[in-house]
Amino acid sequence: MTDRAAIRKAAMARRRHPDKEIEAALRFAEDNGRRISLGGSHAWGKIYCPYDDEECRCGEFCIASVWTTPRNASAHARHIRRVVEGCMRNLGDGVGDD
Repeated sequence: MTDRAAIRKAAMARRRHPDKEIEAALRFAEDNGRRISLGGSHAWGKIYCPYDDEECRCGEFCIASVWTTPRNASAHARHIRRVVEGCMRNLGDGVGDD
């Protein structure tokens, strides 16, 4: 089983986000190696970067909250994608490039 297939299988184990745009952004994050954990204080879940180390941007992009009902779901989905694409490890390797 390839790494992406294993990630997709793990993604199927979690429950879907109620908003389709945010769910698509979460799948994008999973396809790029991010781990999604459900629950949190007031969040639907959290996204964790697999590269949480000294070279990271002081943790700014290492953990991101996913809200259940954000005021603007499209903007929240774009924010999730920016978090994934903004990782220092991804810059320059073609992730997110069309």
